Amino acid sequence: MTHRFPASAALALILAATTAASPAAAQSFAITNAHLVTPGPVGEVENGTVVVRDGRIVAAGSSVAVPAGLRTIDAKGATVTPGLIAVNTALGLVEVNSVGGSVDNRTKNSGISASFDVQYGLNPASTLIPIARLGGVTHAVVMPDYDDSDQERELPFAGKAAMISLGEGANILQRPGVGMMLELGEDGAARIGGSRATEFVQLRQIFDLVRQPPRDEYPFELSQADIAALKPVLAGTMPLIVVVHRAADIRQVLTLAREYRLRIILSGAEEAWRVADEIAAAKVPVLINPTSNIPSNFDMLGASLRNAAILKAAGVEIAIGGNDAGHRVREMRYNAGLAVSRGLPYAAGIEALTLAPARIFGVADQMGSIAPGKAADIVIWDGDPLEPLTQPTAIFIAGQEQPLTSRATELGKRYAR
Repeated sequence: MTHRFPASAALALILAATTAASPAAAQSFAITNAHLVTPGPVGEVENGTVVVRDGRIVAAGSSVAVPAGLRTIDAKGATVTPGLIAVNTALGLVEVNSVGGSVDNRTKNSGISASFDVQYGLNPASTLIPIARLGGVTHAVVMPDYDDSDQERELPFAGKAAMISLGEGANILQRPGVGMMLELGEDGAARIGGSRATEFVQLRQIFDLVRQPPRDEYPFELSQADIAALKPVLAGTMPLIVVVHRAADIRQVLTLAREYRLRIILSGAEEAWRVADEIAAAKVPVLINPTSNIPSNFDMLGASLRNAAILKAAGVEIAIGGNDAGHRVREMRYNAGLAVSRGLPYAAGIEALTLAPARIFGVADQMGSIAPGKAADIVIWDGDPLEPLTQPTAIFIAGQEQPLTSRATELGKRYAR
């Protein structure tokens, strides 16, 4: 796939310029001669400038003057975008899925489900974080998963998600409690009575319990901590992130949300295109992988490569994720490119990787676009960011320049000698 945006080949000079200063000192600078591609008021600017002061963007556009004495990076016409925001990840929580000691995104504790909180398991030194960052990802939503090793355990909720920064440093937590995870459909029903009919009845019972006065004990293996964790969901201050696939199940979720006035985010939603108008009318955003077009079970018989394009055309806010929760998070931009090849407008593809996830998770005032007042999360690319062969040549998170290396690249250099 080739997009009309030009790809710059003169990147050695950019690298030389951007590596001249130490990452910690690179908090005030200007990027000139940039092909800005950003959602928001700045939009696409062929020859633009971005001015950053103390990690914040103070000016961006076509007629921006660079203050005297400020470090200047000449982009040489290269594409410059906001940092990408990944959804549906386990970054900082998982190193190797088959090594139990390195997996912190799920629990076997029968007294903790909704109250499970990923913020306490984050590892800033995870080797997967630089790998994702090398794909232009500057922030990620990390989500809990289910431990299904105990088949007798009822487990409706996986727990609370969090937003993290992929910048170097000891504190990567950006915002805890950005959503409560719930999986429905075939897999969700298997954890609650073995039927969707049971699942939706029990959810209503749980939500009614949350609204009632506290009691000493609760049914459905829910603890007092779980009930307390669900109160923001019922109050509408924390969104319920619902993993769901089948159109009929999506309709049930929309009905449940109306009854209890829940803020809903759909995730997966392979058959969402079949009910796009209903999702749009409910103003419910959707997290999707647009490459999902081969049904892995009966929930996804209607999966379509045009899911993203149809949802966007209907007015649904979409965010596009990667191909797994760890090593392949960085492929989210390839997935956006595929969606563009199936009818999603290019600008919408960029927005689905940047400003849309920021809006969905309530951080659009801080990130997601190149605009004055926002954190300087900026990526300079050596071509079209939706092309697989394109790579970042400079990455800034909150104005701090990030290394363009990972454990994988360092090992590659060592053994290539």
